[in-house]
Amino acid sequence: MKLGQWLGLFALLISLYILWEIRQLILLLFVAVVFATALNRLVRRLERAGLKRGLASFLSIAIVLGIMILFVALIVPPFTDQLQLLSELVPQGLEQLRTELDRLIRLIPGGTAQALPNVPELLNQFQPLATGLANNFFKAFSGFFNISVSMLFVFMLTIMMVINPQPYRQGLIRLFPSFYRRRGHEILTYCEADLVGWIIGTLFNMVVIGTISGIVLAILGVKLVLANALLAGLLEAIPNLGPVLSTIAPGAIALLDSPLKALGVLIAYILIQQLEQFLLVPIVMGQQVSLLPAITLLAQFTFASFFGFLGLFLAIPLLIIVRILLREVLIKDVLDQWQSPEFRQVPPALQLELPIEPGHSDPAETPVNLP
Repeated sequence: MKLGQWLGLFALLISLYILWEIRQLILLLFVAVVFATALNRLVRRLERAGLKRGLASFLSIAIVLGIMILFVALIVPPFTDQLQLLSELVPQGLEQLRTELDRLIRLIPGGTAQALPNVPELLNQFQPLATGLANNFFKAFSGFFNISVSMLFVFMLTIMMVINPQPYRQGLIRLFPSFYRRRGHEILTYCEADLVGWIIGTLFNMVVIGTISGIVLAILGVKLVLANALLAGLLEAIPNLGPVLSTIAPGAIALLDSPLKALGVLIAYILIQQLEQFLLVPIVMGQQVSLLPAITLLAQFTFASFFGFLGLFLAIPLLIIVRILLREVLIKDVLDQWQSPEFRQVPPALQLELPIEPGHSDPAETPVNLP
């Protein structure tokens, strides 16, 4: 390779290294973009009602802050107390599970009991693992939201982008080649629509699952209903893994009362998960964002491996962006336009149209009207 190519490769490697080192900052920026996208939809509705952009932005931010303050004032104090009791009762419940299974093994006839000699030892190893996993998850979850600097950073970025989003979007579109800027505007619009759909569907599912879980736990007489219901609702934001993790705490607490109650909690949560998978996801999320379950699970493990808990939390919106880029850029604009030497004529249905407005000869100078 020539010297210029070597320098270009070296610059690319340095850029990738820098991006990797600031990956947490980039994820926080993405969190702000997601929040700003959701708030911007509310601002647009207020604008259509006749309000100016500045007043609509102020009212939207005030509404969200009011809801958050009301939630913290009414829910967080009892939730914190119950969460502390939860961290004490869950290990006791797991120990009770080990004792019950150990007693059950002693009742098995000798031949069968000899076939399962290591079950108590395996449970002894599993108990601290499960307890540590739950404690680390809660620490990571609370730690992320208790980092005041990160919250302030995300909050300020969100406000700045909501008040005047056009310069940021125009600046991003300018990074595309001149002939592709109209297409880039279209792709960004797809990303915005799908992110808003995911947010709406997720919030709806969180409220429904949290409410149903609280009602079921109250009927079964399980302790700490509020904490368990809120955890079920919050963990609903993490597909596949969240509903499974939400079963551990109420199941362990119910086991302290009786194995039958724990079995009832397990059956109830399985039924709730089936309700989610076969009713809420197809009806709510299917209309908002359509993602394959296997791809979703793979994305969760991938992003969690690279970026930790924040990557797990943002796996779905990141997957939405990646899916749109693959569909629109790689498939439609590259692969569908790729012609073999024998067939150079592109079918009309596959032709990429980038129209130019009258009076603008250069697409780079064509203004993009943001909705």
